[in-house]
Amino acid sequence: MIQINNLSKKYKGTDFFSVKELDLTISEEEIFGLLGPNGAGKTTLISMLSSILKPSSGTFSIDGLDYSKNPKELKQLIGTVPQEYALYPSLTALENLMYFGSMYGIKSRELKKDIQDHLETLGLSQFAGKKIKTYSGGMKRRVNLIAGILHRPKVLFLDEPTVGVDKNGTTIIYTSHHLNEAEEFCTRVAIIDQGTIVCKGEPKQLIAEQKDARHLEDVFLALTGKALRDYA
Repeated sequence: MIQINNLSKKYKGTDFFSVKELDLTISEEEIFGLLGPNGAGKTTLISMLSSILKPSSGTFSIDGLDYSKNPKELKQLIGTVPQEYALYPSLTALENLMYFGSMYGIKSRELKKDIQDHLETLGLSQFAGKKIKTYSGGMKRRVNLIAGILHRPKVLFLDEPTVGVDKNGTTIIYTSHHLNEAEEFCTRVAIIDQGTIVCKGEPKQLIAEQKDARHLEDVFLALTGKALRDYA
């Protein structure tokens, strides 16, 4: 589903690469965890795959579409759920989701039904007519998630929470500092540091390969040599 070849990104005015000559293959319907300390290159990599940032060099494709040759078609395949809320606070949840759904070109009748189904699944039906600014943080995050999956993307970039995620054949790229959750949620993970992948594989496999490791957190600390700075 995702093929990355020799991908690099160096920001203007910096002396180092945020992502350096990275190679990675992610299969269809995988839940792939991208883990690493602050500044490791996770956000830069996801931003390139989401076509927000242009790579300095290298290539990648999603579902066989090359980013440089098929940028519009590629964007239609992906959904993104950012850690920050991407919602209009003065609009209701229903108004927000109807707006985002219309941007995807979903027909109104189908869209309204899908929204109602998602709101019910995530326990938000009774609050559909309330303005987002009145929502708690957890409620906003659930609406944020719905906005990212309305168009049934083939690939979902998920920054943090897994609550309410139903795969439905979607490939999920999951970035987080919650290593215990990643250990349970992900079919495979890659630990990235200083812009390169230091290891990748199934969580249980990586734990078994690392001496004295009991959890994915032990593997993370052994390979990066850093505390979990994202907790600060």
